[in-house]
Amino acid sequence: MKRTNNVVGWFEIYVSDMDRAVNFYKSVLDCSEFTDFSFGKEQLMGFPSVEDGLYSAGALVKADGWSPGKGGTLVYFNSTDCGVEERRVAENGGKVIQSKHAIGEFGFICIIEDTEGNMVGIHSRQ
Repeated sequence: MKRTNNVVGWFEIYVSDMDRAVNFYKSVLDCSEFTDFSFGKEQLMGFPSVEDGLYSAGALVKADGWSPGKGGTLVYFNSTDCGVEERRVAENGGKVIQSKHAIGEFGFICIIEDTEGNMVGIHSRQ
């Protein structure tokens, strides 16, 4: 059977300082509406999303036994022009790992490090 939706349904980015991480992503991705999904001892702040939307949803997570850092899953955020977000990274406490570069017919990407030490990608068609 042919799939009619994206394979990724949810993602989590682990953090050690929730406020710092939320502020970083709000500034870099220019999004302001995070949703608090916290329960018990686990803090979850969900990225803006639409139920049954085109792309997957996800959250920043602070929980015992999970820690941020390089070498884990690499999440790519969608963008109109990833160079725009790339320019906001350093001024918000992050670091550019790979500047915007072409990936053939699939557009462009940049790889950044957030304030928690996580590497994430940003993808755009231009």
